[in-house]
Amino acid sequence: MKGPYQFQCDYIAGCAPQILQALVQTNLEEVPGYGEDRFCRTAAERIRKACGAEDAGVFFFAGGTICNLSIIAAVLRPWQGVLAAASGHIFAHETGAIEATGHKVLVIDSADGKVTARAVRKAVEDCRNNSARIFLVEPAMLYISNPTEFGTLYSLAELEELSAVCREYGLFFYVDGARLAYALAAGEAKLTDYARLTDAFCIGGTKCGALGCEALVITHKETAETFLSAQRQRGALLSKGRLAGVSFSVFFENGLYEQIGRRAVSQAMQLKEAFQKAGIPLYVDSPTNQQFVLLPEKAEEALLAALAELSA
Repeated sequence: MKGPYQFQCDYIAGCAPQILQALVQTNLEEVPGYGEDRFCRTAAERIRKACGAEDAGVFFFAGGTICNLSIIAAVLRPWQGVLAAASGHIFAHETGAIEATGHKVLVIDSADGKVTARAVRKAVEDCRNNSARIFLVEPAMLYISNPTEFGTLYSLAELEELSAVCREYGLFFYVDGARLAYALAAGEAKLTDYARLTDAFCIGGTKCGALGCEALVITHKETAETFLSAQRQRGALLSKGRLAGVSFSVFFENGLYEQIGRRAVSQAMQLKEAFQKAGIPLYVDSPTNQQFVLLPEKAEEALLAALAELSA
């Protein structure tokens, strides 16, 4: 594909050619619906193998918001809420989707989109040690995005600290990996670490080369056993699960998912270097494919004019 290229988000193109080819090749094959097809079974098996989690539940969704609200609503009791950064997708980008399920997003301190184990501990203890706790929403779950909405990344040590504090206080630990391919490319943590440290995590497809699908991996046994009913109740069970099954089968057949992540991060680093050489400051220091820069008004006006000319 030739330019000009657009950079407003990471899902403006269709999908990886390998996935499109597989969808076309299998298009006329008739298979059962609701994820009971051979493609979904193969995809789930490959994901479990990549995660080193043979007993994990694997569930497919059409998008990230419905995935987030389905797992959060399934885990929390009616009086409980979920801890998150102010920039977290469930708080800042999903139009109150979590609150619409009857649960509150409890914002805690963060820096550059990342929360700390100390902030989690404080939030839980502040609630549990409060004599009026029966009037408060109880923190029972931790949500993080990795990479964050700023493109920043939790280190493996930070993930281990968050996992430890969640287990200490009995919190369900969920990682929104809508852009997980880029976290895997830029960070130390591997899929096996996510399976080991969390209770559930999303492997993003839409933002990482699929037409529109996500895979939710649940390692918490009790949640996984009953989650299919919760997914169906939320209207989130794909009738034609094959779309996700084919996509994730291809992603995890020959390392394509990791390849996509590495390519995107490599190209983003080229852009980052070019901005730095030009003296254009970065909003945050991001090691992933999300790069945000601070432009003077004149430069912004020139870019918008050029974009308008190209679009005419």
